[in-house]
Amino acid sequence: MPRSSTTAISATEGAPASIADLEALLKNDIKVKVAGIDVDGVLRGKYMSKEKFLSAASSDGFNFCSVIFGWDIHDTVYSRELLISNRANGYRDLIASIDLSTYRRIPWENNVPFFLVSFLDPDTKEPICADPRGVLRKVVERAQTKGWSCVAGCEYEYFQFKETPESLAKKNFKDLQPLTPGMHGYSLLRTQLNSEYFNDLFDESVRFQVPLEGHHTETGPGVYETALAYTDALRMADNAILFKFLAKSIGMKHGVVPSFMAKPWGNLPGCSGHIHVSLRDAKGRSLFALPEEQLKSGRSNAQYEDTKFLSQEGEWFLAGVLAGLPDVLPMLVPTINGYKRLVGGEAFWAPNAVTYGYDSRAASVRIISPPSVPPSATRLEIRVPGADMNPYFAMSAIFALGLRGIEKKLSLPGPPVSQLSQEDKKSGKVQMLPQSLESATERMMRPESIAREESVFGNDFVEHFGGTRQHEVRLWNEAVTNWEVERYLELA
Repeated sequence: MPRSSTTAISATEGAPASIADLEALLKNDIKVKVAGIDVDGVLRGKYMSKEKFLSAASSDGFNFCSVIFGWDIHDTVYSRELLISNRANGYRDLIASIDLSTYRRIPWENNVPFFLVSFLDPDTKEPICADPRGVLRKVVERAQTKGWSCVAGCEYEYFQFKETPESLAKKNFKDLQPLTPGMHGYSLLRTQLNSEYFNDLFDESVRFQVPLEGHHTETGPGVYETALAYTDALRMADNAILFKFLAKSIGMKHGVVPSFMAKPWGNLPGCSGHIHVSLRDAKGRSLFALPEEQLKSGRSNAQYEDTKFLSQEGEWFLAGVLAGLPDVLPMLVPTINGYKRLVGGEAFWAPNAVTYGYDSRAASVRIISPPSVPPSATRLEIRVPGADMNPYFAMSAIFALGLRGIEKKLSLPGPPVSQLSQEDKKSGKVQMLPQSLESATERMMRPESIAREESVFGNDFVEHFGGTRQHEVRLWNEAVTNWEVERYLELA
């Protein structure tokens, strides 16, 4: 039977609780759109007739070619054979299990009904090791065994170009026209330009059941920032993926290409994908918040001043994230280009070291707690990911590491960023993050990597996902860039 609403995910409004409900819901429809997510965070899907869909929803699911886990973001088969889909197994079918709790309609496609799927092994009927929704669900369910729920919010920064897919190809992705000129963060004037597109992004998100908290211009030519409303982690990851789909779909209707590439321009800030996280107990209270009696002066046994308004569990969670961050970096920064965003460091509002701090946008992990927010809003903001992240893997990494920190009662690795200097980075007092996808993947795949622990990602995932990143590195190493030609062709 298909997965319906469980405690792991908040169901959308109107989601059917049974096959009978589903049949009633689709009584006036002739087709349904379905999609799953590959390791690069790309939606892969299709239309199905209502009859075929109902048949699949009444069983384990429907067959879906596993090649989407055997090729890259541009449909090129991986450089070496990987676990899930390969020549040896004939790129066999997987089972696409329909999640009824993800029901919504696509307002810009004549309100066609839409559902997300998760991918299962056809023999075991268990999630495959690299299915993004399955990976995150496993972490969320682990937290639930302790009586906790994982809560998250996601923010995207993204450039807009006054282009089309056809013009991008015709221009060879050069000399692209930004939607608006200049650096205008939080501008009320720039949103008057292209106002129909700007407002459609917000309004259609609401209709698509991807609720937003904020939507504004960010500094940079044609840059927007959109904050998605916080919810449980699996629903948040769904919403984050679907917001990208929505933005690109709405953009096509307005002659705009929104780009979630982490660093389109070398001399401008990149595009982040900040993630806010917390845990809640069975009564809905933040596990990171202090009890009322400690709010006046803070927690007496806090390691540092910056964590005194963060609970002991919150401090352990933070320590867990920091301890494992270098070992899971490809899950937060999965592309070659993403590391260009981090190289600029604090000069471009991008963290490149294992750091934390109270309300600090210079740190990799920003502590948001009283006195700047109410206790119920106590949370951590992970500022390392770019907008090109796969939100399922990024959130899985954060929560898995945080839970590990609580279980092991880990200590913070050192003082907060406010007590550090640039010399501390140079001297090695502060651990720097890997500076390229190649070095990050090598670190993740080491035998002693925290990522390999079964409670984090496990060997099967690391081998498969690591192989996909090695493929990306190989393509990059084989490429000859414009920079190389311009620098060396004449004078070398």
